[in-house]
Amino acid sequence: MSLSESVDALLGEAAAVWGFLIAAAIVLVLTPAVSWLAPRIGGMDVGGDRLRVHRGSVPRIGGIAIVAGIAVPAFALLDLSPAYTAVLIGALLVAALGLVDDIRGIPPAVKMAGLVAAALIPVAGYDVTFDHVTLPLIGDHDIGVAAYPLTVLWVVAIANLINLIDGMDALAGGIVAIASGSFAILAASFGRAQVAALAMMICGATLAFLRHNYHPARIFMGDTGALALGYLLACVSVQGVLKTAAATSLVAPLLVLAVPIFDTSFVVLKRLKYRRPPWDADHNHLYHRFMRIGLSQRRTAAYLHAWAALLAAYAILTRFLPPRSGDAWDLGNTLILAGAGLFIIAASVWMVYTLEIVKARHLRAIGLARRGPLDDEGALEHALTARSSEPTEVPDPEDRPDHVRASSPSIRGPSS
Repeated sequence: MSLSESVDALLGEAAAVWGFLIAAAIVLVLTPAVSWLAPRIGGMDVGGDRLRVHRGSVPRIGGIAIVAGIAVPAFALLDLSPAYTAVLIGALLVAALGLVDDIRGIPPAVKMAGLVAAALIPVAGYDVTFDHVTLPLIGDHDIGVAAYPLTVLWVVAIANLINLIDGMDALAGGIVAIASGSFAILAASFGRAQVAALAMMICGATLAFLRHNYHPARIFMGDTGALALGYLLACVSVQGVLKTAAATSLVAPLLVLAVPIFDTSFVVLKRLKYRRPPWDADHNHLYHRFMRIGLSQRRTAAYLHAWAALLAAYAILTRFLPPRSGDAWDLGNTLILAGAGLFIIAASVWMVYTLEIVKARHLRAIGLARRGPLDDEGALEHALTARSSEPTEVPDPEDRPDHVRASSPSIRGPSS
């Protein structure tokens, strides 16, 4: 099925179109009511439990509106099999878990156990699994009984990825809207109409929520929304893409979710490097780094959304322009994919360079850059004194030598 045929099939599916519109309408109407409810049940973000990039007290249970916006059209419009019913029930349980965490707080271990239990409902109970892995040039490989733990790991990981990237106005909502829209097109191309419709409902709900969540945000989705959306995205990717035997069945979801995967991998490795628990909050996310170099929250969200959209577009491109057709190579498709891939790599390298994830001292260590007149301590002092009035990036406090970190003033990302 071509791209145009897939889009036509998606738009021709009544459940997908009406589900998108109904989900968006419910979220637009219900979100103000949730904002009114939040201070009355303790669902306000007032700081103290995490590092923040905003000022003031903001409702953080907007996920109630998002989950309601998805659940209502899903139960009303989809021809629900036991597997899809299990997915939706699991999502509601995850949302309830997140709501308790937003209001009262839950230890990380308890939250993780709850996510695993919710993931087991569709995975162990109704075979919502991917039982083989297909990679370009390598082929299709059956993974047998390992499918169950690997699928649970995938669902729990994606739920946490979306939750961890939800630290700035509109960021997680935009990422989920891009991902769910991409999964809708991919699922439609494989003839999986029910999954495509559910993905469209997720897309409609998150796009509508952005109306209230763009900076300055009037409400946050909180763990209620972020965990449930991550859970649903993971299940949609399994049912709509990973279950297929297409050559892009594994590559496409990884590309669509590459930005939250990269962001979370980077910050978790950074925390482990400094012997901190991986769930501890800090200022090392990509959006923190963008704001440290002077970008506003809106521009930061725009850059990261654009990056995610580029990667998702490439995932869709690999589906509709495969480099091989049967046993024969398609030279035209291969050249197009190679050219687009080089552009994506260049854009990603620019992001990494701009954010100084790879620093000059790292390049010097492997002989790719000469040592300048300033060492790390000199660079820090130069940033703090000689250029303190300019909108420049300050070296990451955790990348400084211990004796410099102890004696230097605290450096924090700007608040929005």
